[in-house]
Amino acid sequence: MSNLLFIIAVILIIGWLLGFFYFDAGGLIHILLVIAIIAILLRLIRGGI
Repeated sequence: MSNLLFIIAVILIIGWLLGFFYFDAGGLIHILLVIAIIAILLRLIRGGI
């Protein structure tokens, strides 16, 4: 399950970068970043990388 969270976090960060630099998606882009950071923090708290 933790690998799945990490993969989702990576996909969300890539989506955030694409949206931030190439598209104008407004607040949705920052919501993706926050979700990705939360997923990464959960993985670190539950058992490291």
